[in-house]
Parts: sequence; C-alpha cells; structure tokens
Amino acid sequence: MQHFLISRRHWGVGLLASVMWVGAAWAQSPSHTAYRFSPVNQYGIQLTASYWNPIIAYVSEKSGVKLELKIGRTSADTTAYVLAQEVEFVFSNHLFSPEREQLGWKVLSRRQTPPIHGQIIVPADSPITKLAQLQGQEVAFPGPEALVAYKFPAAQLMAQKVNAKFVFGGNMDGALAQLFSGKVAAVGANSQLAEGYARREGKKYRVLWSSPPLHDLALMASSKVPDKTQKAVAQAFTGMHKDPVGREILQKVSEQVGLSDQAYFIPSDGSEYAPYRDFYRTAPAALR
Repeated sequence: MQHFLISRRHWGVGLLASVMWVGAAWAQSPSHTAYRFSPVNQYGIQLTASYWNPIIAYVSEKSGVKLELKIGRTSADTTAYVLAQEVEFVFSNHLFSPEREQLGWKVLSRRQTPPIHGQIIVPADSPITKLAQLQGQEVAFPGPEALVAYKFPAAQLMAQKVNAKFVFGGNMDGALAQLFSGKVAAVGANSQLAEGYARREGKKYRVLWSSPPLHDLALMASSKVPDKTQKAVAQAFTGMHKDPVGREILQKVSEQVGLSDQAYFIPSDGSEYAPYRDFYRTAPAALR
C-alpha cells in the first residue's frame, strides 16, 4: 500500500510540493500530537490531496489540533487504514454497517451538498437504454468499499438478476475514465462525483438507474480521540464557511473538483445516515 502524508503548508504552494510531509512549525514542537485524517478517495490521488490539503491546513491552524492527511492508493486501501485503527479522523460512509458501527466511530459533521444518489450510468451516445442490456457486460465501480457508487448499484443489478462482470477502477475518476474510453459498458457512480467529473472533463452521460436521495459523507472521529480534541476539530470544520479565509479556501477547492461553492461542513449527530444503515439490513450478503 502507498500513502501520502500531506503537510499543513498553504494550499496555494502547489500540490506536488505538498504531497510529502514537511511538517513546518508543527514538526519543531513535540508537544503537539499529530492526528491522521483519512478521507475516502473520491477522486484520483492528486485531486483528492489537492482538495483536502488546504482544508486540513486551515482546520489544523484554527483548532490547534495537527491533522495529517493519510490516503491509500485506492479507496479500499484508505478504508483498510481505518479498519486497522491507523487513523483518528475520517471522511467516509464506509462505517455504517452493524459490524463497523461497533468500532465506536462518532459522526461530528457532514458536508452540506445537494442529495447524492447511487447510479448506474452510460455514455450519452451508448446504445444501452436499460439495465437488462448489461447482462454479460463489464461494469466498472470505484472499489469494493464504495457504498454509494458500488454497493447500492450492485445490489440493484443483483435484484434485477443482471449478471454483469464487475471491475474496479480504484476511485470514481478511474472508473469513469474506463467508461469514457470504451473499456466498460457502464459505471456504478456517486451522482455528485459523476457530475463533477463530467464538468471537469467535458463528458456527457445518461442515467439508467438512480437510488433514493442520500446525504453526503460524514466527518467522523475515533473513540480514541479525546472529546475536547473532537470538539475543536468539529468546530473548525463547521465554522470554516463563516470565516472569510476559510470560505475562500472552500470555494477554490470545491471548484477544482466540480462541487458547488456552497459545499461546506455542518454539524451532524449521525441520524441523517439511517438510509445507509437500512441498506445493510436488506443488502445481499456479498455486499455487507
């Protein structure tokens, strides 16, 4: 596995220079405990780092809690760090199964965006118009841990008895690249990420199936993190859009990934994620 520790250097310095641990003033102060933060790989590694690096730099400075960005080569690799208890904060929806909820992760916040949907999509010019036509075809997904973009769409294909061949692209961008290069017939997608990719890359697609609306991913803390530290980090995230500096950072990184400039963080007690929990009660055993 490969991971990146992202420094708290200002995001404008440039991604390639920042995808390494430079530590700055924090490294010279052993009194500060570093907490590792692992958001799922919703984009390619560089774009994921480019989005999160300036946010955690701001949160670290505002909260007084040093955060280090730790991401794996794929979304499954990143979640493996979480399950191995190698990180203390996450931005994820991979922890709502009954088994994983017993690990004690606490929802602190969520990102305020329009509802997201699990979808199955094809290029706009594809001759495929219904799910049944995917029988025997290759369908790409970000990875086996992707709840919205893999498990929801895969469950629908299974329910429709469509025996497609599942392949994984490592992240949403990777799966979509396979779709638009003609390597696969369809993609299981997170609607928010598919829309962002289409805007960035100038692509068009059609939706064959869409799930009911869901909330965006959750900012969560490990039970190992002291309550005072959890509160400081949560307040820095949720107050970011109210601060001119934080708001500017959010607007610029959101533009990079195709999100609205209103995509900021708001408090959450985790109750909004009931549909995720409900999914596991009826999902095929292979997807739990």
